[in-house]
Amino acid sequence: MADRRGTTATGVLTAGALRRRRVRRYRGLLILLAPAVLWFLVFEYYPMYGAVVAFKDYRILDGILASPWAGLDHFEKLFNSARFWAILRNTMMISLYKLVFGFPAPILLALLLNEVQRMAFKRTVQTISYLPHFISWVVIGGIVRDLLSPTHGVINFALGLVGIEPINFLIQPELFRGIVVVSNIWKEVGWGSIIYLAAISGIDPQLYEAAVMDGAGRLRQAVSITLPSIMGVVVILLILRIGNTMDAGFDEIFNLYNPVVYSTGDIIDTYVYRVGLEQFDYSYSTAIGLFKNVVGLALLVGANLFVRRVSEHGIW
Repeated sequence: MADRRGTTATGVLTAGALRRRRVRRYRGLLILLAPAVLWFLVFEYYPMYGAVVAFKDYRILDGILASPWAGLDHFEKLFNSARFWAILRNTMMISLYKLVFGFPAPILLALLLNEVQRMAFKRTVQTISYLPHFISWVVIGGIVRDLLSPTHGVINFALGLVGIEPINFLIQPELFRGIVVVSNIWKEVGWGSIIYLAAISGIDPQLYEAAVMDGAGRLRQAVSITLPSIMGVVVILLILRIGNTMDAGFDEIFNLYNPVVYSTGDIIDTYVYRVGLEQFDYSYSTAIGLFKNVVGLALLVGANLFVRRVSEHGIW
């Protein structure tokens, strides 16, 4: 039996008493955490109830509960649609390009900045590389359009100097994916390098001192000390990036694409936007979104399981 203080006859605290003691001990941190938990509950978990729309013929006037059930009809329509498989391929291809070319870019920038000895120059480069992250894709999209304009763009002006005719880049389907990847790297490379710079700052300086005594140069130190030391962070971010494969970047593509490049630039999110908000087919667009999230979860779990089998790193 436990008394009012939550202790047994032998003086051992019960589980409830231990839990209350931890709550009292960390109540300050719990209070700070409460707004974030509330935000996730309201804006992330509560809206998940709307996923039931994918299994109904949703009518606005009837509401979600009163709308008739459709079962798996919308998913059957989805998997029988040639258009869907085309946008799925576009989504996977753009995400793959961003993973191959965009993911290593912040790591490389962090390694280069770590080698800079002049702090003034280092801070200037950091500030310039961070700045695009805080600019919305609406503005970035306008900048990219101006740079690539066939009439007054800087890129076409440079091409004209070497005798190349102006190119309207944004209506070339074969070039659109490259434009998306390059503009995404430019916008996010500086911001992405912050995590790696923080990880590098935690490396024991004695490791570098020992390497110098062994005659290792800066390149050898980066390869043999810096990279292995931040590999845990790299792996975790890589797993999260693989889990977001189905998110190819709605804001970016929406502000850059046009019907001419739908064959290579139309992704799941832009297709859902047109079907759901322009054609008002809420049930079908919800089914597409639910499929996308299930695949993303499967990729995240699969990537983590694979990494755990080949190394000691992982999210859980």
